[in-house]
Amino acid sequence: MRNIFFDIGILSTKAYNLPIICVGNLSVGGTGKTPMIEYIIRLLKDSNEVATLSRGYKRETKGFIVASENASARTIGDEPFQFYSKFKDIIVSVDENRQRGISSLMDAHNDLDVILLDDAYQHRKVKAGLNILLTTYGNLYCNDILLPTGNLREPRSGANRADVIIITKCPELLNDSEKKEIENRLKVLPHQRLFFSSITYSDAVQNQSQSHPISILNDQKFSLVTGIANARPMVAYLKSKGFDFDHLNFSDHHKFSKEELIKINEKKLILTTEKDFGRLKDSIKNKGLFYLPIEMKVSNGTDLDQLIRNFAAS
Repeated sequence: MRNIFFDIGILSTKAYNLPIICVGNLSVGGTGKTPMIEYIIRLLKDSNEVATLSRGYKRETKGFIVASENASARTIGDEPFQFYSKFKDIIVSVDENRQRGISSLMDAHNDLDVILLDDAYQHRKVKAGLNILLTTYGNLYCNDILLPTGNLREPRSGANRADVIIITKCPELLNDSEKKEIENRLKVLPHQRLFFSSITYSDAVQNQSQSHPISILNDQKFSLVTGIANARPMVAYLKSKGFDFDHLNFSDHHKFSKEELIKINEKKLILTTEKDFGRLKDSIKNKGLFYLPIEMKVSNGTDLDQLIRNFAAS
């Protein structure tokens, strides 16, 4: 009903005279929004003044905040803190009210070229100029149903608002016939562009002060600690490498208790995700805490890159 009210104008949406890119999904978590935002940041940051705006889910603050040297996962949220830690040459901001956040960014930075909205597909009070919808290869939204029985936040018809649909976490070798089958199952509309992406894992593990080839994990057992929506691809990748590890699996954005941190601290070698590292690094004194960086690789990425660059320049 809410979407219908927006569609027919009972509820209002606000457009802006600045390129705004929205990255989101129809389902609850785990589709790869963070790697997608980072992909766009890398693509645009050298030639554009870029800002990200997130809700700052589970942060301990309220209102509009621009990340600074005092920022942490607790003050701005997991994903924004990861953006800030990796990309010092962009503006990272949070606000649970996206309209207010955009206005605050535009008032404070009149040289902005583009704003990236993280996880804002359902935030229809803002009319983004480019809507990028993500869905995973292993759980396409066309095969899912609404919460609480399924994982969809809104009906599958919400996909019609997307300008770009990206199938994430695909096998690296996906043939054309399977891509065409997925396109047909999703019923991609004439105005929409469909792309396929996979996750690439770094060949090194790292922390704040060290970087080692991933081969250091060959000869010793380690503990994998994850607090993300879907750790299965990472677990499958590590198993494919033949590593010996136990897995401490927590829910997405998990707030670690004192007892859990004590247990993790007792581990000799700990591997985690980059997002979880941002939350754990100040609590885990063990020097054996490392994370495995990932990036998104897009099939026919040059076409997607050109589409995004053209929009950012509009």
